[in-house]
Amino acid sequence: MVFYFSGTGNSLWVAKELSQKFGEEMISIAGEMQNASSLCYELKPDERIFFVFPVHSWGPAVLVSRFIQRFTWQHYDGQPVYTVCTCGDECGYTDRKMKELLHEKAIRLTASYSLVMPNNYILLPGFGVDPQDVEKDKLEKAPSALQTIIEAIRSGEESSDLYKTGSLPWLKSRVIYPAFAKYAVGKNSFYATDACIGCGLCVKVCPTNTIRLQENKHPVWNNTCVQCTACIHRCPVRAIEYGKVTQKQGRYFHPDLK
Repeated sequence: MVFYFSGTGNSLWVAKELSQKFGEEMISIAGEMQNASSLCYELKPDERIFFVFPVHSWGPAVLVSRFIQRFTWQHYDGQPVYTVCTCGDECGYTDRKMKELLHEKAIRLTASYSLVMPNNYILLPGFGVDPQDVEKDKLEKAPSALQTIIEAIRSGEESSDLYKTGSLPWLKSRVIYPAFAKYAVGKNSFYATDACIGCGLCVKVCPTNTIRLQENKHPVWNNTCVQCTACIHRCPVRAIEYGKVTQKQGRYFHPDLK
């Protein structure tokens, strides 16, 4: 099984590739959290399990943590479990956080990998999308880098080169990430400008039912946001802003995303 969460399509692209290469079913974490009456999954003896998700503030996307805390597996008997996280530059101790979350469920994490993809976090000063040449370079290198990860999984070889911790990981993942998960998630400053055409795409792509359309077809946001940035990046007319910080920021979503 390939459990995945994706806001702007980077992790979705990875999940599709892993699903195809290993013949495993794709399961949307956001879809399951919204619609499934039970988060119980039956594993096969020869199953490989993947968690694919973006790194948010040097930790796993909040919805991924919530999903792991809620699901149950039937017939788990030590099947291999992998995490493949996408990041703009580095991951901190995201791998350790995932290992801890799974350990609480008596599940052993086999190995963690990371894949550098274009940056898309634009909700705070000092962050932003990559310049076009950097974005292009990352997208061109991604298939080869992912293939290296796939070969490592198939061979069973572990390599620290396939996970990018980065600098000051303790500070970033043990101090900044918990603060992000506690204070940034929920509250938000999203709004739609007069450019909004009322298409409702933001409502459809939101993983937490945070957005609804008013009678005039303009969206409003409640306080269940997990800052995946799907709405602001995928608006077809760039009508969504986040306070003033995004007004001069670029937008990004994976070119294969439909």
